[in-house]
Amino acid sequence: MELNQTPVRTSKNFNINNIKLENVKIPKKIEEFNNVEIINGIQNIKIEETKTDNNLKYGLGEELTSQVKEKANKKIKIEIESSLNKEIQINFKFDKNNLKLVDNIEIIANENSKATIILKYTSIKEIEAYHNEIIKVLAKKGARLNLIIINYTNSETNNFVSIENQFEENSKINYTIVDFGGKNSITNYYSNMTGNNSENTINTIYLGNNEQLFDLNYIAELRGEKTNINIEVQGALKDNAKKHFKGTIDFKKGCKKAKGNENEACMLLSDTAKSLALPMLLCSEEEVEGNHSSAAGKVGEKELFYIMSRGFSKTEAMKLMVRAKFNKIIENIKDEELKNEILEEIDKRLD
Repeated sequence: MELNQTPVRTSKNFNINNIKLENVKIPKKIEEFNNVEIINGIQNIKIEETKTDNNLKYGLGEELTSQVKEKANKKIKIEIESSLNKEIQINFKFDKNNLKLVDNIEIIANENSKATIILKYTSIKEIEAYHNEIIKVLAKKGARLNLIIINYTNSETNNFVSIENQFEENSKINYTIVDFGGKNSITNYYSNMTGNNSENTINTIYLGNNEQLFDLNYIAELRGEKTNINIEVQGALKDNAKKHFKGTIDFKKGCKKAKGNENEACMLLSDTAKSLALPMLLCSEEEVEGNHSSAAGKVGEKELFYIMSRGFSKTEAMKLMVRAKFNKIIENIKDEELKNEILEEIDKRLD
C-alpha cells in the first residue's frame, strides 16, 4: 500500500515520495466505537453529527479517504460561536471492546470566535487497534483556534490521520501535535491559506521506539496576501524506529508579502534509528519570504557525559535531553496538568 504522496515528485533515490506499507490490512468491517468522552465546558460550542463531504485536496490515499466517507463510526461536528476563548476536550480510548475508530471530525470557527480544542487518543497495551481519521477545519474571518492533538496509542496500533484547513481573512489556527503512538503513524496535513493576513502555526513533537514508523507530510499553499505559515517539528528516535518528514510550503500567485518557515530536527538515540527529511519551498509569486532547515544527529557525547557526571544514569540523561528539546513546543500548551502528563509519557516511553 502506497500512501501520503508528496505534492511534487522528487528523485526516486530519496525514497521519500510516498510511504509503502506491507502487511497492513485495512479492515472491511467497522464495528461501533463507544469509548468517547467529552469534557470541559461546551457553552457556545455546538456539537452534533457531521454530514460534510470528505473530499480532500491531498489526504493519505483514495482507499483510506473512502473508508471515512462510507464507514465512519464516529462523526462529530464542532461549531464555535463565542468570542470568549472556550475549551473542549474529546478523549477517544481504545480497548478490547473498541478496537477500530474511523472518525470524521468537522470544526467550524465562526467569525471572530475563539476556542481551544483538545483531541486525545489512548489505548491499553494488550490490543492491536486501528485508527483512520479525517479532520476538516474552517476558520472564518477573524477566528482564533488552538488545536491540540495527542496520540498516546500503543506500538501495535495503525494510526492514519488526514487534516485539511481552510483560512478566511485574518484568521489564525495554531496546532500542537504530540505524536508518540502507533506501529505506523501516518499523517497528511494540508492548509489552504486563501484569506489575506491569515496565519497558521504547526508545532509537532514525535517520539519513536522499537519498530515504530512515522511519516509526516505537511503541505501549505499560500494564496492570500501577507499570509504566514510556521512549521516547527522536533523528534527523537530510539531502537529501530524510523521517521520520514516531508514539508512543502507553496507560494501561489497572489500571495505577495507572504512568509513561510519550516524547521525539522531529529535526535537519534541509537545507531539503528533512521531519519529522512525533505523540506521544500515552491514559489510562483514575487515579494515573498521563505526559509527551511532540517537536521538529524546522534546525542552529543559531551553533553551526555556532562549530565551523567552529575549522578544521572544514561537513560535519565537521555530523558533530560529529550525533554529539553521538546520543551519549547510543550510550553505552548497552557494546561499545566496536560503538560505534566506529556512529560510523564516521554519518560515512560524512554525507559
